[in-house]
Amino acid sequence: MQKIPTREEAFELLKKYNKDESLIRHAVAVEAVMRHFANLFGEDVEKWGIIGLVHDLDYEMYPDKHCTMTKEILEEENWPKEYIRAIVSHGWKLCSDVEPVERMEKVLYTIDELTGLIAAAALVRPSKSIMDIEVKSIKKKWKQRSFAAGVKREVIEEGAAMLGLELDYVIGETIKGMQKVADEIGLRGTVN
Repeated sequence: MQKIPTREEAFELLKKYNKDESLIRHAVAVEAVMRHFANLFGEDVEKWGIIGLVHDLDYEMYPDKHCTMTKEILEEENWPKEYIRAIVSHGWKLCSDVEPVERMEKVLYTIDELTGLIAAAALVRPSKSIMDIEVKSIKKKWKQRSFAAGVKREVIEEGAAMLGLELDYVIGETIKGMQKVADEIGLRGTVN
């Protein structure tokens, strides 16, 4: 029988498979942004957050089997199929052939890479903070392909298009979501 996981259970599972602090911070950032977008769209905030929190569950231990091992782990844990499908779909065209079709899946697909770009941009600011970062700052870094070179900008653009949202809007709302957990993700910096 499938069980709906609690946030606490999801976080414990994340910590069981991930010890790297930067991966845990990324998970918390994605969770916060998923919660933010769920709230904007009138969706299930808890569900979206949990899916965001464990989206990279297998990344540290099984980088070559990313998404595949998460599916196996969550099936063993009896997680709901729609949670598993959403998580696996964030790796579409990268390590998964599951296309994001639900709004929740499209948001996760779009903001996963974007949170990485925003975090990197915040860390090079004098304040080292996400609290004073603006969309135009991210757009400036976006154009510098050498900056956060591992961030797949085409995935973010494709995701925003799939959602029917302007890229600037997605960036702005992702920043707002991350600001809510600035302390937990180490991006409060010197801004109060």
